[in-house]
Amino acid sequence: MQIAPKGEQARNNTALPKAMTLIEALPWLERFHGKTVVIKFGGNAMVDEDLKSAFAQDVVFLRYAGLHPVVVHGGGPQISAQLAKLGLESSFTNGLRVTTPETMDVVRMVLAGQVQRELVGLLNEHGPFAVGMTGEDAHTMTAVKRYAVVDGEQVDIGLVGDIVNIEAGAVKALIADGRIPVISSIARGVDGHVYNINADTAASALAAALGAEMLVVLTDVEGLYSDWPNSDDVISQLGASELEKMLPELASGMLPKMEGCLRAVRSGVGTARVLDGRVQHSLLLEIFTDEGIGTMVVPDDEATVLGGLA
Repeated sequence: MQIAPKGEQARNNTALPKAMTLIEALPWLERFHGKTVVIKFGGNAMVDEDLKSAFAQDVVFLRYAGLHPVVVHGGGPQISAQLAKLGLESSFTNGLRVTTPETMDVVRMVLAGQVQRELVGLLNEHGPFAVGMTGEDAHTMTAVKRYAVVDGEQVDIGLVGDIVNIEAGAVKALIADGRIPVISSIARGVDGHVYNINADTAASALAAALGAEMLVVLTDVEGLYSDWPNSDDVISQLGASELEKMLPELASGMLPKMEGCLRAVRSGVGTARVLDGRVQHSLLLEIFTDEGIGTMVVPDDEATVLGGLA
C-alpha cells in the first residue's frame, strides 16, 4: 500500500477546520465550565420546528460541555392561539397581556401542559436531563399583583404579577443532580392567587438568585440596535449605566428584555446577552466563538472584553 507524503495528507484533511473550531471554543469551555447559564426561551425559536430542535441540541451541548443550563420560558403565541380557539379575547395594555381568571386558566394549561412538555421532550431525546416545573412549584417564584400605567394612571390588568421572591433550592437540587430545569413563568402570589409573569423578568430574577454566570435572552431581533429605526447597527457590548440611559427610548417589546438584563448584571450575574433566536445554534455561536452574536451587557466596572461579542 502506498502512503501519501505528510504534506499531501495535511492537504487532504478536510476535517481540519472542524478541529480549529473546537480549539477556538477551548478558552470559553475553560471559562464557563461548572457555571450556571439561565436561558430565556422565546420568539421564533419557540414556534419554528427546526429552531426548536437546534435550541434543544444547544442546551444539551452546554450540559455535556460542563455548564449548568436552566431554561425559563413563556408562550405568548401559543397562549393567543389557544384563547382564539376557545373564543376568548386576547388584549394587551402597555405590552402586558390582560389576564382574567379564565385567561389565567389557559395560561397555566398552555405553559405547563404544552410548551414546557414539548421542550422537555426535545431535550430528553438526547438523554435523561430535562425536568419541567413552574414558578409555583416549591414556592420557587413568589409574586405580587402588577398594574399597568397608562397616562400616569394605574390600570388593573388582572392576574399579572411581579416577582418579589425566589426560593431557588429546588432548581439548585436539580442542577446538582445533573438535570436541566425547564421552568414555566407563572408564580403563586402572596395573596394566594396565581399570576402570569413576564418570562424575561422571571429569567432575570432566577439568574440573580442562582448566582448565574450568564443570562441569555433569545428574541426575534439581532440584538440591541444603536439607533433604531434609523440604523440597524447592533451594539455588541455596553455597560449597565449606558443601558440604563437608553431604557426610556426603547420599544415596548425590547424594554422588558433589557430591563431584565440590567437587573441581572446589577444583581451579580456576570453578563447578560440578547441573541437572535432566528439563527440556528445562536446559543453556541455566542458562548463558544470569539466573534459571537447579539448584544452583551456587562457590569460598569468591566473594562475588558469578556468574549462572545458580535
